[in-house]
Amino acid sequence: MAQLKPAIGALALAAVLYSSFASTQESADELAKKLSNPVASLISVPMQYNVDFDIGTANGTKHYLNVQPVIPHSLSDDMNLTTRVIVPVIYQDDVFGDSGDQFGLGDTTPSFFFSPKEPVGGWILGAGPVFLLPTATDELLGGDKWGAGPTVLALQQTPGGCTYGVLVNHIWSFAGDDDRSDISSTFLQPFVAKQFPGGRTITVNSESSYDWKGENWNVPLNLGYSKVTKWGSQMLSWQVGLRYYIETPGEGPDWGMRATLTLLFPGG
Repeated sequence: MAQLKPAIGALALAAVLYSSFASTQESADELAKKLSNPVASLISVPMQYNVDFDIGTANGTKHYLNVQPVIPHSLSDDMNLTTRVIVPVIYQDDVFGDSGDQFGLGDTTPSFFFSPKEPVGGWILGAGPVFLLPTATDELLGGDKWGAGPTVLALQQTPGGCTYGVLVNHIWSFAGDDDRSDISSTFLQPFVAKQFPGGRTITVNSESSYDWKGENWNVPLNLGYSKVTKWGSQMLSWQVGLRYYIETPGEGPDWGMRATLTLLFPGG
């Protein structure tokens, strides 16, 4: 009997560790599902690094880190308000011909989504205003215009772990430097994400935009792989991906890369 005690203890420890691991896996899977939903009840802080190559006549390079806090707030028993802000930190070199390098902040884009807490006919919906704030620290990093417009989101999440939908917004400029071009731009982001066990997700999207003033499209196709994990007590998600430009205005980039680290605060 005494010889069985170590084996029994080892089995008990293994059972505890397996239970803890299974709980973590379940939590990671649920968080991965919420990350595919831009209006989920999850506080997150994505830090998305992008780099694009072969831009313009001088084959310039653009690096930009988008800091994108997402904060949901319960307005009532039936309605949420989700605030999403994009603050870009940019370093670019010879993007506008032989223009040298620039470093600093780009223009900030806050969006506000009012969304029902329960799906409507199977669809998760959100709508509200989007704004453009001229926070760029260099004239080549932003448009020096104030802008506003509507934003709309619609998506579905299937029992098989698939999320698909579209996010659309349009921004018109209404104030700013009179010497800079007016803005009328539509952003269109169709997306498909497939979740796998272990908090893993493969995502395909197109963050396209149409410039109504210049009458041209910018159409990148993004492919990304992400995983939810834990670092100490902090839940987080990391993602890596590639981007190919189907269409660009003028001498736009051909391809780029993306790496994202997202801090997660479930129950926050």
